[in-house]
Amino acid sequence: MAVTALKSLDDSDWRIATPAELAAANINPQTGLATDYLNHFNEAVMLLDMVPDMPDCVQDFMEWRPLSYVEHFTASQFAARDLAIAAYEDTDVDVRAEFDALTDMMTAILVQVGKAMGAVQHDASRARLAVQATAWLRPLVTQVGGVINGLVDEPEATDIDAIMGASA
Repeated sequence: MAVTALKSLDDSDWRIATPAELAAANINPQTGLATDYLNHFNEAVMLLDMVPDMPDCVQDFMEWRPLSYVEHFTASQFAARDLAIAAYEDTDVDVRAEFDALTDMMTAILVQVGKAMGAVQHDASRARLAVQATAWLRPLVTQVGGVINGLVDEPEATDIDAIMGASA
């Protein structure tokens, strides 16, 4: 199913964007989603990756703040940000629900890890938290990329349980 996002010709005139225009803006024409949003999560994962070797990166990670898809593009310098938001709003309900569920899960993990890192005193504890969080987040980032690119593969409940229960 192709997305029918509106594209602004100027501030008062709107028309449906073509699949080629969406693709040129790095928005998947089939899903209406842009991979640029993954940069928001990849930044946090990159910071977590550095924590074990550079404990001072904890502070940079602690400054990361969750942003919804719309908030991310509203605040970004992404050239087609209005089109990205319009396409997201026109995304198939089921695709958007899966996308939102996965990104909400990643956000929850990052927020909780941030709280936990703020509560512990030792660099070794923060490093363990960072390693565990990246182990949870990487598969989710991959899944979100699949949703964005239209490669949705329904995860088994046991897969999610394994990701979330790996530290138990």
